[in-house]
Amino acid sequence: MKVRTFWRGVALFLLTGALVALTGCNTVAGFGQDISSSARTVQHAL
Repeated sequence: MKVRTFWRGVALFLLTGALVALTGCNTVAGFGQDISSSARTVQHAL
């Protein structure tokens, strides 16, 4: 029973995180731009 509760909590946490990320981007194009920007930042850091 505890294992089921744990995985239910993990799933809820991941779903909430995904919804927050997608809401912040507003569009699929915006999501692509955010990912590209993140990739460029990592490349410049290296």
